[in-house]
Amino acid sequence: MKSSELPESSAGLVKGGAILPAQSRCSPVLTPLAYFLGRYLVVPAYFGTVTITGRHHVPTAGPVILAPTHRARWDSILLPYATGRAVTGRDLRFMVTADEVKGLQGWFIRRLGGFAVNVRRPTVASLRHGIELLLAGEMLVIYPEGGIRRDDKIHGLKPGLARLAVQAEAAKTGLGVQVLPVDIYYGAAYPGWRSPAQIHIGAPLSVQTYLQGEDSPEALKAGAAQLTKDLKTRLEDMVRARQDSAALHPSLPS
Repeated sequence: MKSSELPESSAGLVKGGAILPAQSRCSPVLTPLAYFLGRYLVVPAYFGTVTITGRHHVPTAGPVILAPTHRARWDSILLPYATGRAVTGRDLRFMVTADEVKGLQGWFIRRLGGFAVNVRRPTVASLRHGIELLLAGEMLVIYPEGGIRRDDKIHGLKPGLARLAVQAEAAKTGLGVQVLPVDIYYGAAYPGWRSPAQIHIGAPLSVQTYLQGEDSPEALKAGAAQLTKDLKTRLEDMVRARQDSAALHPSLPS
């Protein structure tokens, strides 16, 4: 991605006159500890039944973007539980808002593979970092609706996920970026202790099909727009299917 593709005013996060590059890494000490505690202590202790479907859609290698609904802060603990190193041997790299990487919390997030983006003024550094992670074959988590939505429906998707995906795919022939829609549901707007949780992972959308062999700015823009539209439709279909199933089987956990 060239700097000229974004407004000059969003060229970086400025602190003391310096542009700060987006940085993240998975600490060899903190990351396995966090995954272990989440999987064997936090999730089993807090939640009741945890239902996970579609795990076979998650590849064990290659660039992937998980595109989940965002219903609670618990999402970022349940996603590694459902798709992380104990399941696929992979660590998740979360794209988070700039407000979430402040202070001690931010210190931990950056060392657990998270990196920040200012959703109001995206920086070249943060977007480039996301592309670099995909080029390295990492698995990213980007919440396409943006912030937490407490109701059980799909809201308008932000365009950043699709733009990042098509830019990465265009940067390397045959990269093979996949976007996986994920439906997360708790049965309540604010999941309490022993609440059930559901994680449904849908079939992947292949980003390569949205480029059709072209990498012009117009083609990338059109491909990203269609990918956003198709991802929204896929998420809506998954939510509807879950709701219909719950209506037919009201005795099952919801």
